[in-house]
Amino acid sequence: MTAVSGPPSSVESRWRHVRDRLRTAVLTPVRAMRLRYLPLLMIYFAYGALGLVTIAQAFWIKEALTFTPAELASIAVWLTLPWTIKMVFGQLADSVPVSGSQRRAYVYIGASLVATGLVILAGAAGGWIAFASKNALYVTAQLLIVIGVVLQDVVADAMTTEVVDRKRPDGTPRPLHEVERELGLVQVLGRLALWSGILSVAGLSGWLAQVFSYETVFLLGLIVPAISVTGATLVRLDSASRQPIDWRILGGGLLFGVAVLAIGLGGLPFGQELIFLISVTIIGLMLARVAQDVEEQHRKKILFAALVIFFYRATPGVGEGYRWFTIDVLGFDEGFYGTLAQVGAGLSLVGAWLFSDVITRQPIPKVLLWLTVLGTILTLPSLALALRWDEWTEQMFGFGARTIAFVDTTVSSPFVELSMIPALTLVALNAPPGRRATWFALMASLMNVALVAGQLQTKYLNLLFDVDRGSYENLPVLVGAVLLIGFVVPVAGVLAFGRRAT
Repeated sequence: MTAVSGPPSSVESRWRHVRDRLRTAVLTPVRAMRLRYLPLLMIYFAYGALGLVTIAQAFWIKEALTFTPAELASIAVWLTLPWTIKMVFGQLADSVPVSGSQRRAYVYIGASLVATGLVILAGAAGGWIAFASKNALYVTAQLLIVIGVVLQDVVADAMTTEVVDRKRPDGTPRPLHEVERELGLVQVLGRLALWSGILSVAGLSGWLAQVFSYETVFLLGLIVPAISVTGATLVRLDSASRQPIDWRILGGGLLFGVAVLAIGLGGLPFGQELIFLISVTIIGLMLARVAQDVEEQHRKKILFAALVIFFYRATPGVGEGYRWFTIDVLGFDEGFYGTLAQVGAGLSLVGAWLFSDVITRQPIPKVLLWLTVLGTILTLPSLALALRWDEWTEQMFGFGARTIAFVDTTVSSPFVELSMIPALTLVALNAPPGRRATWFALMASLMNVALVAGQLQTKYLNLLFDVDRGSYENLPVLVGAVLLIGFVVPVAGVLAFGRRAT
């Protein structure tokens, strides 16, 4: 009788364990929510909601502008650079109040820049702003939008550390594991807010681009900066203590900005590569300066973790040529892109939600290694479409390109946003009091320099394997090269620095 009754009890026990883990995964973000988190979450939400204009912008670029995929990748390098000088904005937010405000005023300024960029895009698409070419207006608008988003993002990043109390109401220190756990959950909530913003507009963005003019869609995008302004207005933000200006940080960042501008306007050969080397050097020196306030063991751990993340993010993309291929050859339209975006955003949100409790407890190298392996496997459908294997699947199994793209989006989306959660938790935990905006901005700058490296590789690959409107013969080789580099580089980073990052 004992042998017969044992297995059902074991199965029941396992089911109860799975049920409890699932309940914990679902309820953890809900239980973690606090009203004081609302402003920073609305900023992240607005950042994600900028996707409202993404599909309209992509189709407008293809139809109205004359940039090649290689030129767009080169422009993307310049547009990534404001993210690499976040330390300037962070130092300003820590040390230079605007009308007595160190947080709210910067949210307002950033929102104004985003709104101005959207108006310029609308004017260029509608023809009522014509003092420059559409190409030039596009670049100007994108630069304003990027700077505005970076400025608001700096404030939100700083607040992710400020909203977590280090002391109990009676003044005694909170246990370190409690502080670390809450910091991690705030980062999770920030990612969830970002993906909630993406989810809220993903399908809508495709429908709007299909039904309305691109000009109208860009004007509708003005609701996005209004969201972050509303969050900053409703809840008190300015609780940070003002710190003296560190001119080595602010001055160095400003000089770097001037150097970027001079190199860009001067047309210096290999200017982007030179800027990349300068930015890595300056950010490294500034981090060494600010990290003096962090204990040595934590400083080393953060350094090697940052290197692992750097290698993970320093991977190329395929570029806009692949999107144009799907439009011209595969027949993907605005509505279908909206559907893909909606499904991808929804599953990304669910993935971040359900895996948040587990991901905050895992070492960064382990997380990134698994995400690299999964990402490589899940990129294979893109290669299959570039090789036109969809024609074979259509004949043999009755499904074609749209089904493959849909399944690819469905499977890969939950893993997109998980990589940054443990890294941001580690950064937030060790942020020095009084310099949190600067510290977070510097670490983010280092991670974003990796994106510059990735964009440079994208440019090189598009120059090597030329792809343009109506010319897609080199696309399979381009996708294959991106897939190979995207696997080798992150794995090399984990093998070289992973053990010392844990």
